[in-house]
Amino acid sequence: MQTYENPQSKIPVTILTGFLGAGKTTLLNHILTERHGHRIAVIENEFGEVDVDSDLVLASEEEIYQMQNGCICCFVDVRNDLIDILQKLLARKNKFDHILVETSGLADPTPVATAFFIDNEIGRQVKLDGIVTLVDAKHIGQHVDDPVLDGRDNQAVDQIVAADRIVINKIDLVSDDEIEPLERNMRKLNQTAEIVRSSYGKVELSNILGISGFAPSYVAERAKLLDLDQHHHHHHHDHMHDPTVGSESFVFNRPFDHDRLHAFMSDLLSKHGDDIFRSKGILEIEDDNRFYVLQAVHKLMDFRPDHAWGMDRPYSKLVFIGRNLDRVELEKGLSACLA
Repeated sequence: MQTYENPQSKIPVTILTGFLGAGKTTLLNHILTERHGHRIAVIENEFGEVDVDSDLVLASEEEIYQMQNGCICCFVDVRNDLIDILQKLLARKNKFDHILVETSGLADPTPVATAFFIDNEIGRQVKLDGIVTLVDAKHIGQHVDDPVLDGRDNQAVDQIVAADRIVINKIDLVSDDEIEPLERNMRKLNQTAEIVRSSYGKVELSNILGISGFAPSYVAERAKLLDLDQHHHHHHHDHMHDPTVGSESFVFNRPFDHDRLHAFMSDLLSKHGDDIFRSKGILEIEDDNRFYVLQAVHKLMDFRPDHAWGMDRPYSKLVFIGRNLDRVELEKGLSACLA
């Protein structure tokens, strides 16, 4: 029997993605310089425009900068990839409570999320708190509708589809009647993410941290965090460009066989993971009094027990978000894994 660490003791990781101009630099500078009371380790991409100014840095060691406000900043670059940086950070984990990974420019956030699943040593110490996509109220419409970006390479679309939370920034620059259609468009791409608004690049940190993080982890909160509850029924949305993007959700009132479900999901994602952006679920597993949480980003899957069901009535709910989802096949495959 594997021993599992207390999920409470894991450090939550937020992946921050968004287009140039969406206000990411302002947000990161705010995190690293203002006295907001959070102890956050920010991992920047090599091209990060954040100025690690000498006045603001208390100490630096192995390219890890301790900022005056209690936060930490470090950079992914040629010498240190994300795994190296995470190992250095985790050696100092009494120094921070949250990790924020910034993925620059047009980068797809998924490979970054991947790092947290791949390396077991790291996977044991951190948990993916959520993917937050920052969008620029004024320009996102062009990005989403840009014919050059369209189709499989439309990164704006991918970033919105992958998000657990979308922050529409700089709303001071647009009128209310421009924001409404923008939010409707976001909804077509992503039915589950919470959409929050901010102006002047002043993003409330509570909007991007602890999407799951600081609440005790029990069933209802986990379901909320995974955004499972907004999927009471199956939606089929006409995606702005790509009618094949959608979500499918399934509810089962009998427990799953752990090994069969694990094998089915691994096989499904290794074959179709390129098309399945996110898979998530809360699951009842036979002969186990704990609920299990499933989180996957493309082909990478994290599937582990959480707390005991306690007073909650066990159930299983899964949501898949992606292209070309075959509901009938998914249902057949999942049903075959029931105990």
